[in-house]
Amino acid sequence: MDARLLSFRSEAAVAVRSAAVSAEHLQLSLKAHLSQEERTLTLSANKSPADRNEDLKEMLESNKESQKLEAMKRVVGLIAKGKNASELFPAVVKNVASKNIELKKLVYVYLVRYAEEQQDLALLSISTFQRALKDPNQLIRASALRVLSSIRVSIIVPIVMLAIKEAAADLSPYVRKTSAHAIQKLYSLDPEQKEHLIQVIEKLLKDKSTLVAGSVVMAFEEVCPDRIDLIHKNYRKLCNLLVDVEEWGQVVIISMLTRYARTQFASPWREGAVFVENDDKTFYDSEPEGKKEEAEAKAYAMDPDHRLLLRNTKPLLQSRNTAVVMAVAQLYWHLAPKQEVSVVTKSLVRLLRSHREVQYVVLQNIATMSIQRKGMFEPFMKSFYVRSTDNTHIKTLKLEILTNLANEANISTILREFQTYVKSQDKAFAAATIQAIGRCATNISEVTDTCLNGLVLLLSNRDEGVVAESVVVIRKLLLTQPAQHGDIIKHMAKLFDKITVPMARASILWLMGEYCERVPKIAPDVLRKIAKSFTAEEDIVKLQAVNLAAKLYLTNSKQTKLLTQYILNLGKYDQNYDIRDRTRFIRQLIVPGDKSGALNKYARRILLAPKPAPVLQSAFKDRDRFQLGTLSHSLNSKAAGYQELSDWPAVAPDQSVRNVEVLEPVNEWAPPVGKAKPPKSDDKFYSDEDEQDEASESSSDDSGSSGSSGSSEASESASDKEDESSDESDKSSADSGKSSGESEKSSDGSERRKKSAAKKKTGKAQVEKCHAADSDSEQSGEQTSGSSTRSSSSESGSDSDELSAAKQQMNEVESKAKVQKTAEKEVSLLDLHDFFPAPANTSESSGLSSNLLADLEGLSLSAVSSSSTTTPVTSRSFVPVQSYDLLHHMSGKGLSAKYHFPRRPCLYGSGTVAVQVTLSNCCERPLEEIHVGERGPAGLQIHSFNTIERLDPEASVTVSMGIDFNDSTQAANFQLCTKEERFAVFIQPAVGELLTPCGLSETDFCKEQSQLRGMNETSATVAVATNDMSGQGVARRVLSVANVGAVASSESHLHRFAARTVSSGVLVLVLLDLKEEPGGGAKLTVNTEKSVMASMLLRDLKRALSQA
Repeated sequence: MDARLLSFRSEAAVAVRSAAVSAEHLQLSLKAHLSQEERTLTLSANKSPADRNEDLKEMLESNKESQKLEAMKRVVGLIAKGKNASELFPAVVKNVASKNIELKKLVYVYLVRYAEEQQDLALLSISTFQRALKDPNQLIRASALRVLSSIRVSIIVPIVMLAIKEAAADLSPYVRKTSAHAIQKLYSLDPEQKEHLIQVIEKLLKDKSTLVAGSVVMAFEEVCPDRIDLIHKNYRKLCNLLVDVEEWGQVVIISMLTRYARTQFASPWREGAVFVENDDKTFYDSEPEGKKEEAEAKAYAMDPDHRLLLRNTKPLLQSRNTAVVMAVAQLYWHLAPKQEVSVVTKSLVRLLRSHREVQYVVLQNIATMSIQRKGMFEPFMKSFYVRSTDNTHIKTLKLEILTNLANEANISTILREFQTYVKSQDKAFAAATIQAIGRCATNISEVTDTCLNGLVLLLSNRDEGVVAESVVVIRKLLLTQPAQHGDIIKHMAKLFDKITVPMARASILWLMGEYCERVPKIAPDVLRKIAKSFTAEEDIVKLQAVNLAAKLYLTNSKQTKLLTQYILNLGKYDQNYDIRDRTRFIRQLIVPGDKSGALNKYARRILLAPKPAPVLQSAFKDRDRFQLGTLSHSLNSKAAGYQELSDWPAVAPDQSVRNVEVLEPVNEWAPPVGKAKPPKSDDKFYSDEDEQDEASESSSDDSGSSGSSGSSEASESASDKEDESSDESDKSSADSGKSSGESEKSSDGSERRKKSAAKKKTGKAQVEKCHAADSDSEQSGEQTSGSSTRSSSSESGSDSDELSAAKQQMNEVESKAKVQKTAEKEVSLLDLHDFFPAPANTSESSGLSSNLLADLEGLSLSAVSSSSTTTPVTSRSFVPVQSYDLLHHMSGKGLSAKYHFPRRPCLYGSGTVAVQVTLSNCCERPLEEIHVGERGPAGLQIHSFNTIERLDPEASVTVSMGIDFNDSTQAANFQLCTKEERFAVFIQPAVGELLTPCGLSETDFCKEQSQLRGMNETSATVAVATNDMSGQGVARRVLSVANVGAVASSESHLHRFAARTVSSGVLVLVLLDLKEEPGGGAKLTVNTEKSVMASMLLRDLKRALSQA
């Protein structure tokens, strides 16, 4: 047994020993297999900041770009955490010339942060920064300028000045924006550069980019806020761009325009003024002379520019940025007519759902507004009810607003709310509520007694602060009706022993002294009580005790003479000098003596004089002297940099200073180099004598006689006078039209001159009759002129020789058509766009290239005649006639409307898109007074057609509209109205309809494209349908979605198109490379500064090119 036990023990010992050895080995193996990352973390955790910087320096000085990039990311991370990384400046600045774009960006971020601290080292890299200002990447150029302007050393001021001027003319709006930011830095460094900087600011103010507008206005506010003359010419542009500017730029622009408007427009708040929107001369014709002069003196017609500012800022009330909404609210408060200010109410109330910091600022401004105009916020009174989660300062502001909104109608609701607030655990808020009750009682006499009774009940509250505040408020209220509230005074005297708050005890003593004659038995007893504890009272209580003793001595000296002397003796030796001085003064005033003098006679009149009732005013009463939304308004004190809002001028300055002269644009194309242009013939198509004779003949003829619209177009393209008339409708298109006309004249030979001489008198009458018909219908004439000019300008980007030959053939055919009198049917000038394909024999005409024939194939008018003569009309190579429903006849109660984009110059200005609307009456009764009603949004300008007085059943009419879409696809909303009904409709353009063709040579195209790289270039691979790969087929597909002009190309696989945006004139370039890409398909590239428009255009072009 013992042997077996010993063997078990030996085996157990061996097992324990082997387990210990295994555990030891396991521990060693675990330690040996620690990961490299854990070791790195352990080492880095134990390293000091100096050691970490050494590691970063080694990485920055490494030869590997990846290590440098990783090091810079860590350095920027340290800066973001607020840690000091200035020791790494020498190592970082060495990488400023790196070719890695990402690394260079991070280096510039670091340099912007520390360039001001390490100026000497930053100066060593000046040459690198100057080279970076020429970098192809716009981000590098901007970053270099930002760093350069951050080096605050006066010796480099000329270098920075030159860099700012160059950046202000940069093609990239981002770089121009950075130059505006640099202006402020340079001005703070060297104010003597002000005049040079003003020149740059003036240049940047003319910039049409929304990215630049906010920054340059900020620079204007910093450098030269008094130079209002710089804003005159740019005022309307800033108003129109406001909606598209970045949010913080909107705040700056709105603030500046508010100050501008207060100096340039008449006040819409004149007392007794009659608000007149349209100042018509016949407005007062029906009134007598005396009343007429009086009414004219009171009439107020708002300046159109004033209205423009209010209209364009109104949509910003929906902004998600609270600062923008607040800026618009203050603009309306300071500029809008009083009846229009209420539009900001909902937006301000919406901001109360934001963070408490935002609530605080908004409530402060609402409190100021609610004092002057209670009706604005009264419908939203429940939004100002206090929540339990609100902070004290938010509760106090809401309480202030509710008190301001109180009136006879809602006071009962507000007082019920106040009863709940008094019970709040927040002592400061409860005290503020009692003060609010007192203000309501003072302002609304009907509830004064109710409020007093409620405050008296609060005197028995357990909370000492509530009782004390109630006493103070009751004292103020009793001054309004002291004779009727003797019981309240007695009740307050009984509470004197229980109240310990100094202000409340002082208020009770003041009441006892003021109305001591009404409580002759109670007042001396109160004086006795205060005499016992005089030395332990606060200073404010002691002063009121001295006053009470003096008043009782004058009214009841028998009972209070000794008490008065006792209190005066105590006050004579008090530690506070105010109390000692008051005691000596009172003794000499009330106690007669040899030294008291004559003043003793007037003691009763001095101490017991009747006092006016106090007026309880809002704490925000005087804050309206500061502009709303400013720091000065929030602090109720003038802050540094605050610019006071000027008063309205008595007489508004001349509004013509804001008129901008529109310069005629230069011709978009020139004749080909190497071909001499023949001298212009002196012989006119018609002589002066013939014109005079023709004028007399046309006056006797009927203006509505039949004539060929094609001949009218031919005369317009051949006559300089007609070119000038179409120039008035659209100057840019007319210029190209004139160039076309000159090219046509130069290509005419002797054969044409002979024919024109022979047929001068036969064709003359037809043409003049057409002109007479045109003059009767202004709208039709303008559309015809626009169509003629548009058609002649659409081909200006192509081969001018082919165009001249084509036009020569056209005019010959048209001149023959003038002589023939087989045409019996009139062709409306409004229907010039309704072309249908010509017969096949047109392609056999000699002198026309196959390309041009294909382009002109679908552009002919038919005249109903026995010989079926077809008159070709020169126009755009392809104009898709696609109509869109504007109003269905079921929704329009019989009125149907369709619209399409004719791609012609608009009658209403070069910045608007022409839209043709076809109105049809599908009901059995005539429709009267068809017109356009309310329009929106405010950022879009909609030019409507004239009112259509009557539209018979089954009749249709085509009218023209002009819409400035501001280069956006935002829908233009308006109301289509009849005499009885109004229908809400909208027109939404495709992005391709926001363009207008421009002529460029291949060289100019490549040059412009090279300047629009980087962020201004959008490209994609397109699978082009192979059914028609010819140049005409490709151009037709592109033109089906975009109004662009073809650019001649020397390579067959490259197709180039150029256009400008209608509103801002920004260049848009389209390049289609049919050479197959490695992945298959063709490459489509769009270059323009408007990246959003480029993406949308690229999407539409891809869809059109891929369709068979």
